[in-house]
Amino acid sequence: MLDSKVYKQGWHPDDIDWARFDPSKVAPWMLTAIKAAALVEFNAPDYVTYLKRVFKDGGPEILSDIEQWGREESRHGATLGRWAELADPSFKLDETFARFRKGYRPAHFDKPEDASVRGSRRGEMIARCVVESGTSSYYTAIKDATDEPVLREIAGRIAADEFRHYKLFYETLHKQNEPELSSLTKLRIAAGRMSESDDDELAYAYYCAAVPAEQEASKPYVRAAYAKAGYKTTLRIFRRRHIAKLTQMVAKAVGADPHGRITRLAEGLVWRMLRLRAGLAGVRAGAA
Repeated sequence: MLDSKVYKQGWHPDDIDWARFDPSKVAPWMLTAIKAAALVEFNAPDYVTYLKRVFKDGGPEILSDIEQWGREESRHGATLGRWAELADPSFKLDETFARFRKGYRPAHFDKPEDASVRGSRRGEMIARCVVESGTSSYYTAIKDATDEPVLREIAGRIAADEFRHYKLFYETLHKQNEPELSSLTKLRIAAGRMSESDDDELAYAYYCAAVPAEQEASKPYVRAAYAKAGYKTTLRIFRRRHIAKLTQMVAKAVGADPHGRITRLAEGLVWRMLRLRAGLAGVRAGAA
């Protein structure tokens, strides 16, 4: 999958105690979620290329940080993929990732050279903080939701990395020699990035994870259907406390009070939005 030389710092997949793997504690729905997550994480090099274009004049430190972030994200994908291959020997990360790449192309690739889809470097970092808020909360939720010991270890390690990535991007946001963005602009960027979770990337990753290549003809990709299935699985993983942490981190990134009334209202809105997209509005959910 990946040569060990890419892991310049932090943990390596071989640090995981793979001998503790317990197949009896692998839930099929969780396995699909992990396969999909592996594909998204493994796709990090595309975003490294994009961010390095946007920050090409940002200095060697930020470019090095972006490269290291990308290596760590790819490590996450490789490690999740290794776990999925252990849980389902018919699954091959490299083959499934090639299929995913063939069917999904990030929209920002169609932008002019060095153009930011957020309008500024500050905007890019707010968007990255939103993403890291989501991923750190998601992997924490996976750790809490699974009884499989190896997956618990992996999810805990990845969640810690994602919290650290959030801190990196938050600090980079405030180092930019650009005019401060208005509160409305910050909110617009954050809300826009959160809404992008409804695009093809997550839905198509879930499709590739759930439907083997040989079944594509009988089970063609329908974005709405697989987006909805993905949200349902996400809501089996998340609890309200994870959404609370996510919204607090986003609030901090946009300059709002993480524990204020508006953030608490946003938490409720995000929770209801996820349930609506999963088709579970009105169905009682776990709130712990």
